[in-house]
Amino acid sequence: MTNHAERRASLLARMEPGSVAFLATAPEAVRNGDSEYPYRHDSNFYYLSGFTEPESALVLVAAAGDQPARAILFCREKNPEREIWDGLRHGPEAAQAQFGVDAAWPIGMLDEKMPELLAGAPMLYCRLARDERLDGQLRRWFDAVRARGRTGIVAPPALRDLVPLVDEMRVVKDTGEQELMLRAGRISAAAHRRAMRAAHVGVFEYELEAELLYEFRRSGAQFPAYTPIVASGANSCILHYNVNDRQTRDGDLVLIDAGCELDGYASDITRTFPVNGRFTAPQQALYEIVLAAQAAAFDAIRPGNTFHAAHDAAVRVLAQGMLDTGLLDAGKAGGVDDVIAAKAYTAFYMHGTSHWLGMDVHDTGAYRVSEHPDKPSRPLAEGMVLTVEPGIYVRPAPGVPEQYWNIGIRIEDDVVVADGVPRLLTDEVPTAVADIERLMKERT
Repeated sequence: MTNHAERRASLLARMEPGSVAFLATAPEAVRNGDSEYPYRHDSNFYYLSGFTEPESALVLVAAAGDQPARAILFCREKNPEREIWDGLRHGPEAAQAQFGVDAAWPIGMLDEKMPELLAGAPMLYCRLARDERLDGQLRRWFDAVRARGRTGIVAPPALRDLVPLVDEMRVVKDTGEQELMLRAGRISAAAHRRAMRAAHVGVFEYELEAELLYEFRRSGAQFPAYTPIVASGANSCILHYNVNDRQTRDGDLVLIDAGCELDGYASDITRTFPVNGRFTAPQQALYEIVLAAQAAAFDAIRPGNTFHAAHDAAVRVLAQGMLDTGLLDAGKAGGVDDVIAAKAYTAFYMHGTSHWLGMDVHDTGAYRVSEHPDKPSRPLAEGMVLTVEPGIYVRPAPGVPEQYWNIGIRIEDDVVVADGVPRLLTDEVPTAVADIERLMKERT
């Protein structure tokens, strides 16, 4: 079970003594008219609190002298009438007991209590310049404290952005987080297998999307982690395609990039397969290159290796494959080192190989020792979770062999950095050509 109190204690230990941290959850968002989008809490807020209701905030007060550290939750009060319409609320009393905070107060008391908590604090940690509504609240709270200046009470003289501190805490996943992400990966893998079995010539992209969403929800996942990409034919060469309305044709490849969110944690899988169940020779040639690039990237994921080592390994395999197939003219592009130095491979592979994965699909954390582009890539450590997603995308163009036109391939899996080989979270959906073709014979 996740211990949110330990996370709060870890953050409090990083804060200046006597300082205050404030973090609000995400607001509800109107979709249209009086209809709202399905509510999703703020990731950092949930990471520290475990609380999923809207209209809530968390305040941490660091220990100072003989004053112990405190965690205070602000949340909605119990309201029987609103609960008839909107569902049950914890209320402050139950929230304090269930979520292990030192105190819980009604959210309506926020403007009253915050000036009291800020008075005399040496620093306030909060989101800086990210939320106009919060910026307005901060001004009101600081004005209320400053109004008492003649009594010797002062407002915090320093502000610090809270987000980078929490972001770095989230980079390494504990055992509980890893197991939850494994469950999410298994659900997403089952959804991809279902879509492969449901595929046939003439199926619409949205029909395959429906198979994914059905499997997500029936297996207990609350949401898709992002809008699914179901891209057939030429659409497979559009990296973030999500219209999902084309009818497939014989000979098409289908690229599906989709993952579920389970209890606040995301999965992220991409598979590419022939809608008729059989790869053509050109499709298989490019597919095998991408699969080999992914294997090379896996081999580079070790504690102590840099984050970008997996990308570098994948690019070397992809570049050689582009030369071997004639996607790049060796007479013009030169050898593999020349292709990499000139970044000629970006004509067919224009994105990175990995990103952090966790509560957000593109999860928090720096990719370099410093975010300055001249600084070195960040070393990997056990417990980090990242995707591995090489690809090749071939659009019609002069000098490009026509047999490869409109072929887009991406293969993506989620891995945990571990001592020895990385731990694969998404291996329950096949990647080998023979295994994909065998699975697709099991048509629904």
